[in-house]
Amino acid sequence: MKTARRLSVLTAAAALLFGLGDGASAETIVRKSISYFQIGGTTAEDLDRELERRGPETRSSGSRHPGATQIKFGGELTYVHSAGQCRIGETKVTLNTKIILPSWKNRKKAHGDLALIWDALSSDIKRHEERHAEIARQYARQLEKALKKLRPQRNCEAMQAKVAEATDKVISAHDAAQMDFDRVEAINFENRMIRILEYRAKRNSPKN
Repeated sequence: MKTARRLSVLTAAAALLFGLGDGASAETIVRKSISYFQIGGTTAEDLDRELERRGPETRSSGSRHPGATQIKFGGELTYVHSAGQCRIGETKVTLNTKIILPSWKNRKKAHGDLALIWDALSSDIKRHEERHAEIARQYARQLEKALKKLRPQRNCEAMQAKVAEATDKVISAHDAAQMDFDRVEAINFENRMIRILEYRAKRNSPKN
């Protein structure tokens, strides 16, 4: 489950510079971190309860989840005014993602079915949140490309409006892609867990 909206946009951090400069440059800077929240318990019911009680709370749903990815887009850009036109100078798109995952403090003492179930569930949570971060990275690069392609405008106020329009378009597409991913994942959760459990059970079973 991702927790991401327009926490900061390029237009809010834009530096309006008037000068002569020729070439435009752009870059995308991506930072990712991972943090953990601890849960306890010795039964499957305990783990369910702990995840519901201690899992990260998302702003979009207002409820807690077994994992989350916090996503923040930002950056800086410059406007260059020359020859009666305003164009984009330097563009820097930044993306910060923070993945929040559960850590079961009793895992080393667990054996049998509960250990198998936890390992399957925790690996699926991690894969899910890593995919949210990857979707965000794809759209950060799309934003950088979209801004780089903007044509010069008659003045920098018009150029700034184009930047805001391009930013909103890419971020809206990003939000939709994240929601689509969550929707598909929720539908396929049961079948996915069965496959993971079967695979892990076979891998851990004694060889004949």
